[in-house]
Amino acid sequence: MMSHSNFTETLQWTPEAKAMLNKIPFFVRSQARKRIEELAQTTESDWVTVSLVEQARTEFGQ
Repeated sequence: MMSHSNFTETLQWTPEAKAMLNKIPFFVRSQARKRIEELAQTTESDWVTVSLVEQARTEFGQ
């Protein structure tokens, strides 16, 4: 299993997913990104996609 420090360095964001992340207010963006990346880890995905960002928004009620 990968450590958290290695994980975020290997995770790729699609341009669309990055655009969605950039729409999140800056003061909660880093926490949202962390939660989205943790969700990606649970799906064993190397990519953060729009559907993953939307799934995170649904799960975390945002």
